[in-house]
Amino acid sequence: MESLQLSAFWWGTVLVGSVLLPEAESYFPIKIRALCKFCDLEPTSCTGAKTCDVECNKTAICEHDEDVCVTIWRRKDDNVTMETLCHDPDHKLYGLTLQDYKNSQCKMTPISGMNSDFFICSCSGEECNWKVYFPSYEPPKTQVVAVVLVSLLPLLFMAIVFVASFYCYRVLRQHQAHLRCKKCPPLDCSDARAIMIDDEGSDSSSTLANNINHNTELLPIELDVLVGKGRFAEVYKAKLKQGSSVREEQGFETVAIKIFPYDEYASWKNEKEVFSDADLRHENVLHFLTAEERKVQRQYWLITAYLPLGNLQEYLVHHVISWHDLLVMGSSLSWGVAHLHSDQTTCGRPKVPIAHRDIKSSNVLLKKDLSCCVCDFGLALRLDHSLSVDELANSGQVGTARYMAPEVLESRINLENIESFKQADVYSMALVLWEIISRCSAIGEVKEYEPPFGNMGEHPCVESMKDSVLRDKGRPEIPSSWTSHTGIQTVCGSIEECWDHDPEARLTAHCVAERFNDIEYLDKLSECSDTEVKIPEDEK
Repeated sequence: MESLQLSAFWWGTVLVGSVLLPEAESYFPIKIRALCKFCDLEPTSCTGAKTCDVECNKTAICEHDEDVCVTIWRRKDDNVTMETLCHDPDHKLYGLTLQDYKNSQCKMTPISGMNSDFFICSCSGEECNWKVYFPSYEPPKTQVVAVVLVSLLPLLFMAIVFVASFYCYRVLRQHQAHLRCKKCPPLDCSDARAIMIDDEGSDSSSTLANNINHNTELLPIELDVLVGKGRFAEVYKAKLKQGSSVREEQGFETVAIKIFPYDEYASWKNEKEVFSDADLRHENVLHFLTAEERKVQRQYWLITAYLPLGNLQEYLVHHVISWHDLLVMGSSLSWGVAHLHSDQTTCGRPKVPIAHRDIKSSNVLLKKDLSCCVCDFGLALRLDHSLSVDELANSGQVGTARYMAPEVLESRINLENIESFKQADVYSMALVLWEIISRCSAIGEVKEYEPPFGNMGEHPCVESMKDSVLRDKGRPEIPSSWTSHTGIQTVCGSIEECWDHDPEARLTAHCVAERFNDIEYLDKLSECSDTEVKIPEDEK
């Protein structure tokens, strides 16, 4: 009796734990049937988008071991239904073969040709058909292509027009550059003794090679008169006599000598290094001849072309200029600064961009035709991309306070972007252009010369300029009478863009120069129209 009870207990344990015990499974290979949501067909609020929970509240054990869970969503007109059931994937359902029943999630597949919107999904897992996932809607590819083409057609047309216009512009610019390039003198360093010819005051000059007289025989120079004095040096008018080693006949030349005392070696060295770059040469940059160390006098010399009209500030103090003079001065100044900032010469050779950092009217010289030459590179900075942020930071807050850009006054110049130094130059250039306009007869009544921020005194300090430029956002006044002249109105617009408080919003020097070109072109057209032959009244 006791053995029978034990046998019964053992068989009961095997039956109850058939799923758990491997030895029992070998005796009783039982497969648990699927447990699915099973409500057949019923209305639903599911819209057929994203995910839906089926609204069936019945769960059933499937009839056959092979059955899987199925959900079907239909929409015909306004009638939307959901059907949940069990089904053997080996048999077709509504003429369809279940393909995805091995998934653990019920992912809806759209079926066409069912006389309604029809989605079906199948899965294996306990009540896996209670949540269904609809695919994101995608319009037919042919429709997408049509929509894209219709949408892009106007943009495509505009792009073609833009590319064609840009191509024409580039061809024109290249042609102009080619014409300018023909005017570029060749860089011939073998002509080591070519001397500029003054010709009774002419300011045109040829090249003295930059390596002339370096640590060798000093040039025979006779100082004449003091013509200028700055923080670091004095400038003299002088006569240069060619040495006997030169094959040309002896003669005298008028030059300018900038003399630095021995304790200003750093300023002399910096300006010499900037000047010594042959690619710096430009018609609107002061022509450099050579540099010398005069040990006997304990002085350092820079020898440059001599321009008898002196600097722009002195000229504006004593002269009222015409509209034509303004165009010549403004255009040449902006081209000179643009050349400094450019990474290539007029003829397309690569060059290192240079930030002047002390642009002001007293650092601009005038040629005989009133075109400008930028000079005084004692504070200039070669914007070599190899310079580190620390090296740029060591350059310090430099310049003349009256002409300092807001970010320079505030010592917040962006050292990680070399363009920031150019933007500061453009601000200073705008103040010089304002000075030029203030003495132009085309504005109407011309007042006595006054520098920018003239109300700040003769030599305003940095703190005073901070109050005016940073705190009050002050700029020199542009009276309404100035804008009555169309050309000056255009120049004033450029000036206001150049002294914008935000450095990134300022124009480039090259852009200003191009605008002057446009103004000159329109001005010539206007002159041509004004000089047309008029029909006398008695011949009409």
